Order: sequence, then structure tokens, then C-alpha cells
Amino acid sequence: MNRPVLAAVRNWICALTIALVGLGSTPPARAADSPQPGSPAPAFALPDQSGVVRRLGDYKGQWVVLYFYPKDGTPGCTTEACEFRDNIFAFRDLGAVVLGISLDDVDSHARFAKDQHLPFPLLADASKDTARQYGVLSGLLGMINYSKRETFLIDPKGRIAKHYADVDPKSHSKTVLEDLKALKAATG
Repeated sequence: MNRPVLAAVRNWICALTIALVGLGSTPPARAADSPQPGSPAPAFALPDQSGVVRRLGDYKGQWVVLYFYPKDGTPGCTTEACEFRDNIFAFRDLGAVVLGISLDDVDSHARFAKDQHLPFPLLADASKDTARQYGVLSGLLGMINYSKRETFLIDPKGRIAKHYADVDPKSHSKTVLEDLKALKAATG
């Protein structure tokens, strides 16, 4: 096939995919589906990119930035992960840990973490239970599941301090840092 025909076919497939996604996507979770600020954060036990099982309880007494993202290696997810990576020392200085979660498996997380030099755990939610508990599980055509790009800031007592349902991968890390500083100042 010549280039113009290939380009036309590619554009047609893209348009069809967008139309199908709109028709078959899981409706967005309502805010009530996610744990609300002040409520206990749902517990989890998930393997990280090295196969080490991480539990929310392991971080009691610390602030936790629990960010959900759709897919390892995609442009938005890479941008978001690298923004957290680039601000990791600021989070640590505030006594916070950063944990990323997606439905990707341990091997995918290991490649992504290595490729992007990520200094924090990426948790594999293969069962989709944690994404479901946090109200971020979504899907396409009833066959493809992914977690929505949302973040939960969890306080040292294990309660949801803030929920970010609208996340811009380019500026999110800085927004969370500013909110964390304000929350720490307010609580002493």
C-alpha cells in the first residue's frame, strides 16, 4: 500500500477506536465510589517491581502518596512517574513515601522502573482489587481494564487526607507537594 492509503487506514482505525471507546467504556466512578477524606484508607498487600509485598500498614506513621496510573511506559504515565522521581527528595524531606499502582504485572513494573530510574515502589494490582476499593478501576468494551489516573494522600494515621480525581501528569507532583506542606503545617 502507498503512504496516503496507509495514512487514511490508520486515521480510520483511530477514529473507530475512539468511537468504540466512548461507547464501551465503563462509566466514570462517582466520587462516592472512592474513599472520602477523613475515612480510613483501604488496606492492600501488593508486590512491587522487585516482588516484595508492600502493605499500607508498613507505612503507618508516615504520609503516603498513593498514585494510580493506567499503564507503564505510556507518555502520560511516564511523565507523571518522572515528575514524582524528580521531586522524591522533597517528599522524603516531608516524611512522605510515594507508591505507584497500576494493573500491570511485576515484570512490566521492573522494566518501567529501571528504564525511568524510579526510586519508589510500583505496585502490581493484578487482581484489580485495590483499584476497585479505591474506586479507580475502569475499562474499555468490558474487556480491557485499567486504573484511572487518580491520587490519594494518606495521613500518618492511615486516613485519606486528600483525593485528586483530576490529575495533570506534568504538574501533579508539585501540586501534591504543596498540599502536603500545607496539611503538615495545619496538623503541626
